Amino acid sequence: MFEWLFDFLDRGGPVLYAILLVCLFLWTLILERLWFFYRSMPSRVASYKRHWADRSERQSWTARQIRCYMISQFKLETQTWLSFITLLIAICPLMGLLGTVTGMISVFDVLAVTGTGNARAMAAGISQATLPTMAGLLVALTGLYFKARFQRLAQQGQQKLADTLIAE
Repeated sequence: MFEWLFDFLDRGGPVLYAILLVCLFLWTLILERLWFFYRSMPSRVASYKRHWADRSERQSWTARQIRCYMISQFKLETQTWLSFITLLIAICPLMGLLGTVTGMISVFDVLAVTGTGNARAMAAGISQATLPTMAGLLVALTGLYFKARFQRLAQQGQQKLADTLIAE
């Protein structure tokens, strides 16, 4: 069923397996953040609004500090895992480069053993050099899109909460 996937991973060498693991972990975090921003965040905002509306007094220094605390707490909730997602995105192209280096070493080994006449033997090394690079860049690009989206959603949510928790 997944023979094509294992064939692709085998042609890319061992570094491609590591990129797959990073990709799975990255997408787990991306799906968690998508769940938070589209399912959990609206209820969290409503909870903060209710808590603020239940206060009888909203003008004092203490009330302003509580408001700042609630906004800060919400900001922490929206920023969860974003720095780790950024780290995983930065690792992917570097792992692709590692795959390129290991693939070229394989090509040079073939050249050292057989000389320049065996193109079929060199093709495996060239495939092992290019596939991890492509995969690492592809994973990083998709991760960059979602990272930018999450940062924008976090900023919009924080601004919306700050606007609704006004002192009356």
